Amino acid sequence: MNLSAMLAMGPQTQPGQQPPPVWTSFVPLILLVVVFYFVLIRPQQKKAKDQAALLKAVRPGDKVVAAGGILGVVITVKDKSVSIRSADSKMEIAKSSITEILERSGESSES
Repeated sequence: MNLSAMLAMGPQTQPGQQPPPVWTSFVPLILLVVVFYFVLIRPQQKKAKDQAALLKAVRPGDKVVAAGGILGVVITVKDKSVSIRSADSKMEIAKSSITEILERSGESSES
């Protein structure tokens, strides 16, 4: 189809009436994009930013919860992994699997 045929299929006006401006057909689309941004995209970005800040703040002595529900105390922190002690076992988990810090350690080390 060519452009003139597509424009001819637009809303019909009564004789003597002005046709509505073309930009008014874009208003619902723009509103939809704005709603999707505030409902879907912005909260996800905020959640990712908070998770990155949480992972950056993990230090030895913190009591953490891993994604699998494992509770443990952080022993050592590496770039991509964390060693934790849970009950009588010591395990190394991915740093990204930490979902929450329950208790902060008493020591304050600046890095």
